[in-house]
Amino acid sequence: MNPLGSSKEIVQNKLIIMYILQKMDMPVSNNALTKIILEMHLMNWFVQQQCLNELCESGMVSLVKDVAYARNASEKAHDVSAPTSAVSEEPSDSYILTDAGRKTLQYLVTKIPSGIRKRLDSVIPAARREIVEDLLITAEYIPESEDKYLVICKIREKDFPLIELKATVGTKKDALSVCDNWKKHSSAIYSEIIGSLTKDRSSGN
Repeated sequence: MNPLGSSKEIVQNKLIIMYILQKMDMPVSNNALTKIILEMHLMNWFVQQQCLNELCESGMVSLVKDVAYARNASEKAHDVSAPTSAVSEEPSDSYILTDAGRKTLQYLVTKIPSGIRKRLDSVIPAARREIVEDLLITAEYIPESEDKYLVICKIREKDFPLIELKATVGTKKDALSVCDNWKKHSSAIYSEIIGSLTKDRSSGN
């Protein structure tokens, strides 16, 4: 028996993956795709990976490396001096639906049960916002010596840099703490920084 299931199940699972990629309308990492699929109990991890590989081999899905807004992670993976992400490392490999995949999905989308399509339609917008937010708010650190870590925190609004903050701390623990706080509270920290920089200090107080 095919470990991926019956022919009908295989086709349906591949179409589900293609449907998610179409609805996301942006490069999606394997981790992000897996999170959606497993949380919705659509298929197990092994089946997902096999279907994804076969979709890539057939040209329905394309693997893209070093996505522009993923902080050039692919290059960093080959650079020993590259920053190490202190929070969730943005993967260099992401997946997109090809033109051939879109055309195929257009003809076969009804093979995905309407109930699953409705569930995906309700879940994907939030998942997409979460991915976009992770891409716009980044925090990483560069170990320069045993007691010197350069932390780089950024907020971007699409392609527009809102703020880039660089600070040197003395321990890896502090570097991790700065990155974690930035990821969780960047909006509040940004407001505090702008408020402090625009404060009237002419009185000398």
